[in-house]
Amino acid sequence: MTKRNTQQRRHAIAALVQERGEVSVEELTQRFATSEVTIRKDLALLETGGLLLRRYGGAVSLPSEMAAEPDVGQVSKRKQAIARAAAERLRDHNRVIIDSGTTTSAMIPLLGGKRGLVVMTNSLNVAGQLRELENEPILLMTGGTWDPHSESFQGQIAEQALRSYDFDQLFIGADGIDLERGTTTFNELVGLSRVMAEVAREVIVMVESEKIGRRIPNLELPWDKIHTLVTDDGLAQDARDKIQAKGVTLICAPAVQDSSARRK
Repeated sequence: MTKRNTQQRRHAIAALVQERGEVSVEELTQRFATSEVTIRKDLALLETGGLLLRRYGGAVSLPSEMAAEPDVGQVSKRKQAIARAAAERLRDHNRVIIDSGTTTSAMIPLLGGKRGLVVMTNSLNVAGQLRELENEPILLMTGGTWDPHSESFQGQIAEQALRSYDFDQLFIGADGIDLERGTTTFNELVGLSRVMAEVAREVIVMVESEKIGRRIPNLELPWDKIHTLVTDDGLAQDARDKIQAKGVTLICAPAVQDSSARRK
């Protein structure tokens, strides 16, 4: 019943944003009699699905040029394809880290069939989604200092928490991929990402193909710390060759599925 109510609330929020053009978190908490944390989680998931854009203190409808752009739906399909391919690498009873981000969080609904998972995250959004799974994993939170830019916990306390465990896999996104250096980010706080990579036996980067080749000043993870890169099939062949030459396992997930088969 709770999960059904959650879906109904999210549909109502999406409809309200489309009708009004803009809503605030405060208004939504009052309207749906729930917490700000819950509403922010709803908005993050709706943004991942391409239904709205989050703004400070609330959300707005998609600009007309984005709503009319045919590739918007395709971007969402790319995230879903990447999420499916990444989730296939996760086994029952694995101990994993899932970093904050829209691409990594897209994987969470696919983990309901996994059993005995232990998941550590620095993201309240990821934690909230994990708690809704049918087979709810053992959930560990890093704690630390809240960073509003990445909407995640960062800092020394978070790093110390990570170093208290060992993990089978890390699932992490990126703002960009420098084909020479590795993953890059707009955020200057890269220490936690590097500690995540240190304590995981396999580092799996999840990123859309359009971000590969994007040059951003801050290096997050160099290529020698990355084992697997999961992207979509829009990646150019020359970029594929350069990544594989780094010794990284490359997975290019097909973004277009047989939708007619799914409807039957």
